[in-house]
Amino acid sequence: MPAYRDLSQKELRQELERLQEEYASYLEAGLALNMARGKPAAAQLDLSMGMLDIVTSQDSCKAADGTDCRNYGVLDGLPEAKALMSIFLDEPANQVIVFGNSSLNIMYDTVSRCMSFGSLGSKPWKDYDVVKWICPVPGYDRHFGVTETFGVEMIPVPMTDEGPDMGEVERLAASDERVKGIWCVPKYSNPGGVTYSDDVVRRLASMECAADDFRIFWDNAYAVHHLYDDPAEQDQLLDIGAACVQAGNPNRYFKFASTSKVTFPGAGISAFGASAENIAEVKKLLGMQTIGHDKINQLRHVRFLRDAEGVATHMARHAAIIRPKFELVLEKLEAGLGEAGIGSWSHPRGGYFISFDAPEGCASRIVALAKDAGVVMTGAGATWPYGKDPHDSNIRIAPTLPPLDELDQAMDVFVCCVKIAAIEKLL
Repeated sequence: MPAYRDLSQKELRQELERLQEEYASYLEAGLALNMARGKPAAAQLDLSMGMLDIVTSQDSCKAADGTDCRNYGVLDGLPEAKALMSIFLDEPANQVIVFGNSSLNIMYDTVSRCMSFGSLGSKPWKDYDVVKWICPVPGYDRHFGVTETFGVEMIPVPMTDEGPDMGEVERLAASDERVKGIWCVPKYSNPGGVTYSDDVVRRLASMECAADDFRIFWDNAYAVHHLYDDPAEQDQLLDIGAACVQAGNPNRYFKFASTSKVTFPGAGISAFGASAENIAEVKKLLGMQTIGHDKINQLRHVRFLRDAEGVATHMARHAAIIRPKFELVLEKLEAGLGEAGIGSWSHPRGGYFISFDAPEGCASRIVALAKDAGVVMTGAGATWPYGKDPHDSNIRIAPTLPPLDELDQAMDVFVCCVKIAAIEKLL
């Protein structure tokens, strides 16, 4: 069939009638399929079940340095846990703090600390009339939720194939001392699967900032989440920490990572990385918040994942499960929408999402149609600050949770809904 834009009004109406019959069959099927969040599938969680048997009542709960992990203490994490998490953060172990199961929790607390106390002697952010934040779009809705909670004014900046539009980022950062930060998912970004180029990383590290306390919130959530085993098919990311040091701005970055999509999302470990100066300040304030995090869980992770080689082996098993799902989604999109010329989508080599751009003004309609047919997608607009996509175009596809057969069904429904919405717009 020719591209939809080349069809006559009569041909479009005929195609719409056919699609409505197909859609009615999905309504009658009573489907209940979910692609709303980037959750690991049950088969992925099964990969880590052996971790539950590693620290038992018969095993030693002593860390390598003799610490009794059952007791209080060790604010910044076991030395071997810091070494493990340095793999995810690309940061020296002595510049890592290990936390509980949620890196989002660390990000929230980090914004809160800067609001209440400032950073390295700067004025607390709460003392400004407004705090502004750079938000690459499409981006991660939970990031935007954190800054929105603190009343921060979020400024969207378009993503490119190499990362955020650095001309606009540099202009904003240099224009106003109230611009205090930027959200970054620098490797296999959420949702576009983009990995920042070396040039983007260096420009972030060296750009002129009106605020001395401007901070790059570097959420390295997908640092080890490759879809392919061949290194030639894996993205590589320049280290923002080293780039900041080289640029003479060693305190500009905060790094975050976790094992949420490596072991168990509800029972992983997370970590924070930063300059030695920032780490010292965070530890001082953290000491008023807690005596230490779950060291038995840290020990469990260290004994299970071991080292960089152990992490890579474990993640290759994850990739074997989710790679066919990504490939299925891409095949369905190309087969169903390619010739029709409606929509565009990312082709990630890692991470957890595929970013889909529908014809302008169609995303909300597509998501609503899919929901009525029993397929739950991430809400339209979620990938923009305040949940408002001015183009009503971007939809995040999360392929990981459903089994392949359910994903196959869900994508048939999704493609049908995209076509219906596109024809309605054309008519």
